[in-house]
Amino acid sequence: MATNVILPALGMSQDTGKILQWLKGEGEQVAKGEPLAEIETDKATVEIESPADGILSRISASAGDDVPVGQVIAIILNPGEVSPESKTPMDQQHSSRDGTTARPQLEATRQSVIAASPLASRMAAEYNLDLSQVKSSGRRIQKADVLTHLQDQEKVALAGTSPRLALASPKARRLATEQGKVLSAIRGTGPGGAVLAADVLAATVAADLSRPAPLYRPIASGSNEQTSSNIWRIMAERTTQSWTTVPHFYLVREVNASRLIAWREQILQRSTEKVTYTDLLVKIVAAALCAHPRLNASLINGKITLNQAVHIGLATAIEEGLVVPVIHLADTLSLREIALQRIELLAKAQAGNLRPPDISDGTFTISNLGMYHVDAFNAIINQPQVAILAVGRITERVVPLNGQPAVQPTMVLTLSCDHRAVDGASGALFLDTIATFIEEPLLLIG
Repeated sequence: MATNVILPALGMSQDTGKILQWLKGEGEQVAKGEPLAEIETDKATVEIESPADGILSRISASAGDDVPVGQVIAIILNPGEVSPESKTPMDQQHSSRDGTTARPQLEATRQSVIAASPLASRMAAEYNLDLSQVKSSGRRIQKADVLTHLQDQEKVALAGTSPRLALASPKARRLATEQGKVLSAIRGTGPGGAVLAADVLAATVAADLSRPAPLYRPIASGSNEQTSSNIWRIMAERTTQSWTTVPHFYLVREVNASRLIAWREQILQRSTEKVTYTDLLVKIVAAALCAHPRLNASLINGKITLNQAVHIGLATAIEEGLVVPVIHLADTLSLREIALQRIELLAKAQAGNLRPPDISDGTFTISNLGMYHVDAFNAIINQPQVAILAVGRITERVVPLNGQPAVQPTMVLTLSCDHRAVDGASGALFLDTIATFIEEPLLLIG
């Protein structure tokens, strides 16, 4: 029996998705879980996976089409099964006036073009590479193939040198090769200073975050006009809608970060994971949401729903705009598990490899701009959530301590709330709980 391929919904407010390209063609054998197509939404560019083993058939949406959520865009046939209908909309689009099909010519045109993923093509353009010189390990050129080609070129350029072999786990070596990292340049946290997989991922994320990414691309040289990605455009529309329809109010709290800093230092001394302040905040906010379920709610069509699970989104800047990967069931995770998920999600986001489960079902969002040296800011609520926490940098300030002025590390938290679902007192109590946990992390135990 045929299985439908349906355009998935990646958020409660998503109506359509744009087909970027099909990774498989009609008549090809596909396996369950294998990527079929790339789609673009306001949240991210993601791949649609095959829901079953079989033959891809009856593709009904072309690259560039905006397709409503829930629409069937193809079917998967069992081997030997015949499609119930003889033609698809794409067949009709490619038929000539005399009734003959233009699909063979279309396929010939496709075959004459070098098949490469969008990320591989972008990397090739950045490094001025000829894709015809890059060897593919599969049906099309992927990011790993471009990186391998670049590394081969580097080896040729450095012929005759004998670089020191870094101590590293097999998985770390594989990841470093895939991501074009030099192991000897990465600080290892394993036994004897060995580089672990988490170290490679952390180095990748740190490098990407430290590199300013353009949010707009010029249309042509000499032109003042700018064009934005579909992700950025839809994000702008959604934030405008939230800003103009949601009655925001803001609660600001400056907290002493001395014990938060000490907590992280103690963890780093005994952990192999690169635990960040964001990881600590995810742990703290998750505990606070359990104590204040009103802030872990969704407002849809005027109805407030208290979410049972705590799924915390992390606002993340990428080249195409802003995405919010989600750490699911954050209240049940250890700090190590939170750190591993955060490292993996941010690496996926920067590489453009986020999948629907990575960005779905968020119930609360944290936006941390501390690493960009921002003192404080007001964040716009990510609907249908009812609140978002904006986090500024940790910096030394003069504060009263035991009746005397003292220099202490502090941070400013700003909670944006939807006044239709959260009142000032509820928001203040929630923010007070977060501040209490930051200033005394031991309260999280027990």
